[in-house]
Amino acid sequence: MSNEEKSTKRRRPRGSSRKRGGSRRRREETNVAASWSPADFDVPEAEGKRRFHDFNLPDAVLRAIQDLGFQYCTPIQAATIEPALAGKDIIGKAQTGTGKTAAFLAGIITDLLDYPLADERKLGEPRALIVAPTRELALQIAADAEGLSKYANFGVVALVGGMDYDKQRAQLRERPVDILVATPGRLIDFVRSKEVDLYNVEVLVLDEADRMLSMGFIPDVRTIIRQTPRKGEDRQTLLYSATFSDDIMNLAKQWTVDPIKVEIESEHKTTDNVSQTVFLVSSNQKYRLLRNYIRVNGIEKVIVFGNRRHETRALAERLQKDGLKAALMSGEIPQNKRLRTLEDFRSGKIQVLVATDVAGRGIHIDGVTHVINYQLPEEPDDYVHRIGRTGRAGASGESVCFACENDSFLIPEIEAETGVKLECVHPDAELLKEVPEIRVEKAPVEPPEAEVAGQSEDNGEVADVQTQDAPVETEASVSPDVSERPVAEGGLQQDLEDQQQGAEQATASAAEAESPPASGEPEVASAGASESAVKADADASDKPAEQDAAEGEAAATADKSVVTEEAVEPASETALDAGEAEANKSGASTRRDVQ
Repeated sequence: MSNEEKSTKRRRPRGSSRKRGGSRRRREETNVAASWSPADFDVPEAEGKRRFHDFNLPDAVLRAIQDLGFQYCTPIQAATIEPALAGKDIIGKAQTGTGKTAAFLAGIITDLLDYPLADERKLGEPRALIVAPTRELALQIAADAEGLSKYANFGVVALVGGMDYDKQRAQLRERPVDILVATPGRLIDFVRSKEVDLYNVEVLVLDEADRMLSMGFIPDVRTIIRQTPRKGEDRQTLLYSATFSDDIMNLAKQWTVDPIKVEIESEHKTTDNVSQTVFLVSSNQKYRLLRNYIRVNGIEKVIVFGNRRHETRALAERLQKDGLKAALMSGEIPQNKRLRTLEDFRSGKIQVLVATDVAGRGIHIDGVTHVINYQLPEEPDDYVHRIGRTGRAGASGESVCFACENDSFLIPEIEAETGVKLECVHPDAELLKEVPEIRVEKAPVEPPEAEVAGQSEDNGEVADVQTQDAPVETEASVSPDVSERPVAEGGLQQDLEDQQQGAEQATASAAEAESPPASGEPEVASAGASESAVKADADASDKPAEQDAAEGEAAATADKSVVTEEAVEPASETALDAGEAEANKSGASTRRDVQ
């Protein structure tokens, strides 16, 4: 269909002050039992609080809210639900955990129920689009959308990188999509393959816009927005951010029309029911302190945060060997493995979750009693999100930081961000005792993603690489985790790369000795050079020497002067991962790593 044809077949326009297509009529095809009524959801009036009853929400939404245990609106909900129902554009400032997700979802579901579409709908044509910066946040929003719309017969689909492309495509083809939640990179892939059509999106939500800006997603977001209807009469836009910087306000001006501006500032950015303590230790005392602190306090559910993949991986493996039920949560773990790990953590099968900041946002796990910052975050805002994983739903929690000579200077920035003076103490001698050697032999926590992605679905793993029918992942959708920031130049990262280069040179020399190139043929560099770039933070010993030698021999004997059919096959996962490493080295790894 051409653009001219589409312009004559617009979906109903948006807004109360904007033109509406037809009269308002609430859709009745819901799953709310006939025996249920809003009177069954008895919430007494309270001074200074607004109830969900106070808005004209349909029974399907109120019933779902009751099931979720909500009674009174949070400040962001009280301030944004009403203008959202009126069709106004909104730019909202609110931290994670303030209830903004339920606010915009309640408005979306109500709007879609009130203005049902009479004509037949296309598959892959969502009515509401929610764009989020990370896989975890997108999946959490999709789960919340399913919970709030379960009585509305709505189709909710999440499109994120790191999960099986064909399965997501099958979801799009199964039934019409009402609410689509996606990360930018994977959404663009589906739009380009024409599996998704955004031309009739009625409500657009941009969640955590500040983080999308810092991660370099704004060009992708612009590409997505250009595929949607015009702002104003044809599209309602809701933009949420933790900050209102000049850049965010400029973007809001471009994408919204006469928006309602809502700012929700908490007195403290950290919750009052979470105690915060900093232990001043040397770097070689940290593990002893961690192990003894967990043992002495009898901690059953704790998240331990680190800054980089290789460090968190080594820490999780050491905890496992010492007999703790520990698991790793980082960008190198396949997405379906992450989901299983989170479920095991929720159920208590896992005691210690060692994580990078990939788990710091959008993950809601009740019952986490402690958060331990094994390394202080390099950004104060990450500290706020880390400790927000404990003390949820009114429960008390404890945040503990291990500050050594390398990261103590970050404390003043954290105090300035939170407005809270952190208590800095030296640990008792009991907490610094040598850890006894228990050494329970276990399999490694999880090999890097490139080593497991090729496993079959029969083993529970789904390759994070497109099939031949699916578009090849773009550069951004295979880049490494942004929350795991690169090591400073000249530091540990460079040491690891030097080790890898040495190993590659030795492998290449061995391969050349075994299979010297034929006379007159150009020498071919060892394929180990590209393979070694797969994981910049992995140890040089991660890959068996026999595998390196085999790859080097194959590359040395290849004749690149002949173009075969294999040369034009879709890029392999190794090639994609090599591209990921190259992007990481060039400093462009802040994009799409967590999609």
